[in-house]
Amino acid sequence: MATRSVDRSRGVAATRATADTPTTGNHPVGHAPAPGLHPGDPTVRLGTPPPSDRLRGWIVAITLAVVAGAVRFAGLGLPTDGGTPVFDEKHYVPQAWQMLRNGGVEDNPGYELVVHPPLGKQLIALGELAFGYNGFGWRVAAALAGTLMVLLIVRVGRRLTRSTLLGGIAGVLLICDGLSHVQSRMGMLDVFSALFVLAAFATLLRDRDDVRARMAIVIAEGRIADSPYGPRLGVRWWRFATGVLLGLGCAVKWSGVYWLAAFAVLTVVWDLTARRAAGVERPWLGTIRRDVAPAIWAVALVPLLTYLSAWWGWFDSETSIDRYAVGEEVGTGGPWSFVPDALRGLWYYSGKVLAFHAGLTTQASGVHPWESKPWTWPMGLRPMLYYYASGSQITGCGAPTCISAVMLIGTPALWWPAIPVLAFASWRMFTAFDWRYAAVLVGYGAGILPWFADINRQMYYFYMTPVVPFLILATMLVMGEILGRSGASRERRQTGLLVVGLWVGAVVANFLWLWPILVGQPITPEMWDAQLWLPSWRA
Repeated sequence: MATRSVDRSRGVAATRATADTPTTGNHPVGHAPAPGLHPGDPTVRLGTPPPSDRLRGWIVAITLAVVAGAVRFAGLGLPTDGGTPVFDEKHYVPQAWQMLRNGGVEDNPGYELVVHPPLGKQLIALGELAFGYNGFGWRVAAALAGTLMVLLIVRVGRRLTRSTLLGGIAGVLLICDGLSHVQSRMGMLDVFSALFVLAAFATLLRDRDDVRARMAIVIAEGRIADSPYGPRLGVRWWRFATGVLLGLGCAVKWSGVYWLAAFAVLTVVWDLTARRAAGVERPWLGTIRRDVAPAIWAVALVPLLTYLSAWWGWFDSETSIDRYAVGEEVGTGGPWSFVPDALRGLWYYSGKVLAFHAGLTTQASGVHPWESKPWTWPMGLRPMLYYYASGSQITGCGAPTCISAVMLIGTPALWWPAIPVLAFASWRMFTAFDWRYAAVLVGYGAGILPWFADINRQMYYFYMTPVVPFLILATMLVMGEILGRSGASRERRQTGLLVVGLWVGAVVANFLWLWPILVGQPITPEMWDAQLWLPSWRA
């Protein structure tokens, strides 16, 4: 039987044309469901409409982003190692500077310690271009990324919960997370990965709502039974944007592929559940026939093309590493000879990078003083010392001897409850089939579970940077449960608000306590000792 794609304008017109007759289903523009709908109505099962306080939602998001900017940019240029980068900045900051003077590529092919894709370094280079080769210049792009993440997480939290309050709480928690704060003030790559992963999650959620709004139009028009497979959904620009953002994430670090795979599964599952909720006769087959092929395009081919586009400088350069490997390091014949030489050269170079990462094990390279294993990450039990200086050159603490240190550490009031938060989220996912908890756990798991595959590899706590938003979203959902439903008694709601207020207050206070060792503020040796709560926080 013939089917049609969803026409949003036609659906709205049809709704207006029948305004004086009873309506069924959700209006796709976000109004509340029509009165009198019974729970078995498919449009009710398609989900709750977005909240109607759009202006207040944006005011909250923008206000918290401004606060985040003030926090992230405060004293951004310090500390430095005598005017040079600190910790792993020493890899990426000089390479970004090389890109500015060498046409977009690094110019150290003899050394060949260029083991990540170029996009993150290109973003650092933009800051250096604007503000020079100094602490502020090589960190400004990271600080901007960290600020934008706060704006995004408020919007994501609001969309997940349909609550501007809970979205705002998520923004406050991200502002006050120590790990996110430090990584937003370092010329390293991980905060860019986190930005693109969170943005991809935001657009994927938007696509989910858009699909269900289109389904509601089909139901309202009485066309849901036109085909046993359900309707074609037309062009899905939000999912296309998701593919672009995931490709950008992979162009910062290859670990972005973990979220690429996870979100690809997630979008197909959401399509299946949308068809089932809409009452499609054969939802499984409908998903296979209607949704899988467009999903392959959006979350496989689009990310690949986006990833390759980030290598524009490498393709354009005459001196980029292995650009002309074909004919020298790689033979000109063989079954892959039809592939352009430039792509074969990039494949060869990528193979060497992969070999480097595979060989980066504790056995081969020795024990790094601040390496950690993934089972310590959920609670942040093994932080990292990025910078430490003491002696006569450090002054300003009011004592004869001062210490300046930057430690990558997650705010304990947020991180230490992670295990019960994740356990409750799992319980809700399996017992209540709550898609929100499932989505957040998928994002969290994509960032931590793959590292268990090779525990001999050198690994570090900053790998959790893209995972932090999902920890915060899970915490926000649990706080929503504590607040209680809108129909709960006044006493229940007030008690829940008190508990959540105390929890958020504890996170803020904990962040303020840690502030000196998050920004390198001079402190006394006694204060330094007071900051190190656990033996594992010490070298």
